[in-house]
Amino acid sequence: MHPRNVWQAMSRPGFLLSAWPWRSAAYLFTGAVTGVTALVGIVTLTAVGGALVIVLVGLPLLVLVALSGLPVAGVERRRLRLIDRDPVSGRHRVPAAPGPWAWLITRLRERATWRELGYTLLFAGLLWPVDALALTVALLFPLSMVATPLVMATVGDGHEAKVLKQWTVTTWPTAFGVAVLGLLLMGLCAYLLGVTAGARAELTRLLIASREGELGAQVVELARSRVRLVDAFEAERRRIERDLHDGAQQRLVALTMTLGLARLDAAPGPLADLLAKAHEEAGKVLAELRELIRGIHPQVLTDYGLHAAVADAADRCVVPVDVDLELPGRPARAVESAAYFVVCEALANVARHSGADRARVSGGHRDGRLFLEVRDEGRGGADASAGSGLTGLADRVSVLDGRLALTSPPGGPTLLRVEFPCELTEAADRSA
Repeated sequence: MHPRNVWQAMSRPGFLLSAWPWRSAAYLFTGAVTGVTALVGIVTLTAVGGALVIVLVGLPLLVLVALSGLPVAGVERRRLRLIDRDPVSGRHRVPAAPGPWAWLITRLRERATWRELGYTLLFAGLLWPVDALALTVALLFPLSMVATPLVMATVGDGHEAKVLKQWTVTTWPTAFGVAVLGLLLMGLCAYLLGVTAGARAELTRLLIASREGELGAQVVELARSRVRLVDAFEAERRRIERDLHDGAQQRLVALTMTLGLARLDAAPGPLADLLAKAHEEAGKVLAELRELIRGIHPQVLTDYGLHAAVADAADRCVVPVDVDLELPGRPARAVESAAYFVVCEALANVARHSGADRARVSGGHRDGRLFLEVRDEGRGGADASAGSGLTGLADRVSVLDGRLALTSPPGGPTLLRVEFPCELTEAADRSA
C-alpha cells in the first residue's frame, strides 16, 4: 500500500530512495515562492487601498485584503497534494443569488474567508521564511560538503577549498572525507525536510481546511460505504439462496425420488424398512432445506414483491394474521428485504411470546417513506433488549437510515413500527 502522506513515508524503509524527500523539498520551495508573492500582493493591495482611503474611508482596503486570502488558500490546497494525498475540503457557500454583489456579500460573511485571510497574513509574514530557512539548511549545507572535492579541483587549483565558507581543506583525503560526511548529512537532512514539510502541511490543513466540509465528506463516504455493504450482503444472500435452490434442493429431490422408486421395487423385509426410513428422512431434510431457503431470501419476495412475501409469511404463521398493505410500486432491494425480515421476526415473536389470538400487518408508502406496522392484542411486555431478535433488526434498519419503534405495555397491545426513507419503482418482475 502506497503511503498517503510524508509521515507514513518516513515511517517505512526506503524513504531516502523514494520521491518523498524531493516532494518535501518542492513543497517548501513552492511555499517560499508563494509566500513572497503573497507578501508582495498584500503590500500592493495596502498601497492601492491607502490611495483610496480618502474617498471611501478605507472600505476598498478592507475588502481587497479580506479577499486576498481566497486565491492564496486555493494555491495552498493544491500545494498540499505534493506531500499529502488526502484532499482538503475548502468549499465555500454558494451565493443565494447570482451576480458579483451577492458573491461578495456571501464571502465577506463567511468565517472561512476570514480564516483564510488570517492564514495568508501568517504565511506572508512568518511561514515562508521558515520554509526558505529549512530548505537552505537541509540542501545547501550537505550539497556544499559533497561538492568539496569538485571545488578543490576547480576553484582551489587542487590546493585548498572552503567548506561552508568557514573551514579550509588543503588535502585530498580530507576533501573526500568531508564529501562522505556530506552524503551522510544529506540523508539526515532528507528526514529534516520531511518533518518540516509534514509539520507545515498539518498547520496549513488546520488553518484553512473546512471542518464542516471534511466532516460532511466523511459522513457521505460512510453512508456510501454502508450502502455498498448492504448491497453486497443482499447479493450474497441471493446467491446462497439461488445455489441452494438450484443445486442442493434439486439433488435432494432426485435422491428422494430415487429412494421412493427403490422402496417400491424392494421386496418386503429389512431392506425395504431401511429404504422407507431413508425416504422419510430425505423428505424431512428436503422440507427443512426449503424452509432454510425461504428464510435466507424467499423467491416470492424476489419475483412478486413485498406485499406477496408478507402475505405468504402471514399464511405460514400459526396465529391468524390480517394483511393490509398499500404499495403501488416496489422499494429498493435492500429496503424490501429488510422490511420483509422485520415482519417475519415480528410474526415469529407474536407466535412464540404474545399469546394473541390474532395479529395485523399494515403499512404503505407516504411522503417518501415506507412504513410497516405489526400489531397484536396479546399480553404485551415485550422488551427488544431481552434477546427477542429485534435488536439485530434495529441495527439492520438503521443501516438503511430507517427507524424501528416498539410499544408493548404490560397487558398489551404490542405495536412494532418500522420506517424506511425510499422511493418506489414500477411494480415489475425483478426475478432476473
